[in-house]
Amino acid sequence: MTTPTPCAPLIEGCVDSYASALAACRGGADRLELCGQLVIGGVTPSPAMLEQVLRDCPVPVNVLIRPRFGDFLYTDAEMDQMCREIDLFRRLGVNGVVIGALTPDGALDMEKMRRMMDCAGGMDVTLHRAFDMTRDPMRTLEDAIQLGCKTILTSGQQKDALTGVELLRELYDRANGRIDIMAGCGVKKWNIKEIHDRAGLVVFHTTGRKDALDSGMRYRKQTVAMGLPSLSEYEIWQTDEEEFRACAEIVHSFAGAGA
Repeated sequence: MTTPTPCAPLIEGCVDSYASALAACRGGADRLELCGQLVIGGVTPSPAMLEQVLRDCPVPVNVLIRPRFGDFLYTDAEMDQMCREIDLFRRLGVNGVVIGALTPDGALDMEKMRRMMDCAGGMDVTLHRAFDMTRDPMRTLEDAIQLGCKTILTSGQQKDALTGVELLRELYDRANGRIDIMAGCGVKKWNIKEIHDRAGLVVFHTTGRKDALDSGMRYRKQTVAMGLPSLSEYEIWQTDEEEFRACAEIVHSFAGAGA
């Protein structure tokens, strides 16, 4: 196999608030993926938050298109919703969208993916971690390339990118520069270099989070949960600027590095 075509190092900040978007930008993000509610894996963000981020963050912004928590098997109504959101965000001026849809048997749903690609109208498209839920990653890689996706976000079909580093290497080699393989999930300053050294990747996706911020609420109703009972109502998770900067400096040091 020929040596994969090198791409420029890039670090994408995965953010779900205006404050996190600003922190990631100040910390050196090359691009943002804007989401809502990362505590449940991320859903489509609000247009109002997107407008704030586009106004104040001078980097390209890609937007997650995901109507709900859970699997990636979508109804016709959910597809209509997602396509309308893609059209809305395209008109608002985003750089790209982050999408994925699967069949019941764990393959990319090519019909639904083509419909969303058509709605994207030439914007950058990332295949999100629906990839990690597919039965055959190499077939899914080829399907994503055929569709015209620019990037695949993946943990190597494991609980985190370091655990999935062997598949990440296989994907990088098979892609051979035809699509960016972006490592995501559990990407931290202490493991970025190891993932790079073992998989050859120079494109990374991280929240840049460190420790939860304590709520400013003095009165706390401990017997009531507004969401998932396992999550505290009094912890706020945000990107840490210095943590993100440490990650960005490592990724940017890969400029000119070979695989």
